[in-house]
Amino acid sequence: MKNIVALQAVVTANPPVGGPTDAELDAIEAEMPLILAEVELLDAQIPLLDRPATVLDERRIRRARRRVLAARRDLLNRNAVQTGGAA
Repeated sequence: MKNIVALQAVVTANPPVGGPTDAELDAIEAEMPLILAEVELLDAQIPLLDRPATVLDERRIRRARRRVLAARRDLLNRNAVQTGGAA
């Protein structure tokens, strides 16, 4: 019988200990406005999976899409400023 424990140790070598690093938490915090905007868009789209959209639903989705686009723009501009690129 062939032992596969040694192969698994290579795949799972050095698992992360102690959770995310400060840099990872900072990156998540920087992306949080975009994440929240995308969640808001999903919240607007999910109820429409089983019913037709009303005028108010369409307006809510348009607003949520604009927030997502604005959050993406802001995140990209912030990253460009930090890296010294032009935005």
